[in-house]
Amino acid sequence: MLYWLLYQKLFPYFRFFRIFRYLTFRCVFASLTALLIGLLIGPFVIQRLREFQIGQYIREEGPQSHQKKGGTPTMGGVLICISILVPTLLWSDLSNPFVWVVMLSTLAFGAIGFADDYIKVVNRRNLGLTSRQKLLAQFVVSGAVAVTLIKLQGVGSYSTRLVVPFAKRLRPDLVWEWMGHIPHLHWIAFLPFVFFVMIVIAGASNAVNLTDGLDGLAIGCTIIAAGALTVLTYISGHVVFSDYLELQRMPLVSELTVFCGAMVGGSIGFLWYNAHPAEIFMGDVGSLALGGAIGTVAVVIKQELLLPFIGGVFILELMSVVLQVGSYKLRNGKRIFKMAPLHHHFELLGWSESKVIARFWILALVFALLALTTLKLR
Repeated sequence: MLYWLLYQKLFPYFRFFRIFRYLTFRCVFASLTALLIGLLIGPFVIQRLREFQIGQYIREEGPQSHQKKGGTPTMGGVLICISILVPTLLWSDLSNPFVWVVMLSTLAFGAIGFADDYIKVVNRRNLGLTSRQKLLAQFVVSGAVAVTLIKLQGVGSYSTRLVVPFAKRLRPDLVWEWMGHIPHLHWIAFLPFVFFVMIVIAGASNAVNLTDGLDGLAIGCTIIAAGALTVLTYISGHVVFSDYLELQRMPLVSELTVFCGAMVGGSIGFLWYNAHPAEIFMGDVGSLALGGAIGTVAVVIKQELLLPFIGGVFILELMSVVLQVGSYKLRNGKRIFKMAPLHHHFELLGWSESKVIARFWILALVFALLALTTLKLR
């Protein structure tokens, strides 16, 4: 909105407003706006959640040290969504279709999480939507994103080809071109791409959700992942950098730099109140929204295969649950970890909560730096 007003409308009369044309300027201001929104309305949101008695219900099988956290205001993800979406609306070019794809995806995943948290509060127990209901809803939203991107691919704004790290000339297409020539069955050609997008976005959403188990853990790792995505998004749309690094240049996706900057600022603002000992928890409304946002941005900028490095800690947490469940079912009740997700395993090994958080942040930073180094190692 501010971009439209200050640059497109007022720039012809006031040359100073030319500065709003620059992406880096708007990214920085989106980040600062998101940070200020989070800091300023955070106390109001916390107070209202307490008044409505929207507190966290701790699962009984979790570490006993977590039982004292029961009753802490949850559903703080509402604050995160406001902090990200409002600055994006203010500072981005709203004529860009990718901005709307990412914002609506974030909002839809946040709505799924809101429904899950709301059911938990109403039932006064740590059980909301069933796993099947939640996964189905995530696949529906991810599928809608995939279909939208296919439409954009049809007008030349997007590509269904994969960008493979360390192999700059290997760019497989996720569309069966030979199926496109069969009458009435041409839509089947896009199924591999749709399934791939569904797995990436839903997987990222669930990975962040599983990481959200300690004060500040998930949001701290999100700040690092969003920072890496900000760099990758800017480079992908920059003519000089993309050519130098031999990346697939997509001019329109550069506008998502504003969204990623807002995600960094909004996450920092939430961390102010979520740091140990947490005054508020993000709940599923926050973790699912953030995971959905990260996954959608990765798909749009063609860095899906780099996502395991960008969000390395999230992937480790997800895989620890998959391995634990698989081992329990296939090995007659035997477990690999003392408890899953992975952060609980280290807690039961004797690590303090703050030590687990700090070391996982360090690990997330290492993964993010590794993701950025792959840009040149192609």
